[in-house]
Amino acid sequence: MTLLRQPYNELSPEVYKAMVQASQALEKSSLDRTLLELVYLRVSQINGCAFCLEMHSKALRKAGVDQSKLDALAGWRVSNHFTEAEAAALAWAEDVTHIAEYHAEDSVYQPLLSHFSAEQISDLTFAISLMNAFNRLAIAMRM
Repeated sequence: MTLLRQPYNELSPEVYKAMVQASQALEKSSLDRTLLELVYLRVSQINGCAFCLEMHSKALRKAGVDQSKLDALAGWRVSNHFTEAEAAALAWAEDVTHIAEYHAEDSVYQPLLSHFSAEQISDLTFAISLMNAFNRLAIAMRM
């Protein structure tokens, strides 16, 4: 286990509080909570955030998601465990997480329109962005 480099939540309490409030607002959105957790877990897998991997896996298991679905998440593109809506959200999560490489192309954005409202797509994009920020803080500061 590594030592926390800086207690960023204590050193920048207002910023951290705002991020937590944004997360709480997303929990109240019309997006399915399990979908959000799947997206959070996939983003955390990509970024390699051990703390977040454990937290979101635990939340999904508590919500009743089968372990086989969690096991297949990294390979969701070739798995039959995921709905079309989940696949669209996971593809978007990957593209936004790898924004410098993939540029959030229309080919990944368009499928979202079949499953989500404009507000839900906005909330989903905020959720992906926020999880990337949390991952970066946790990894950089060795949480």
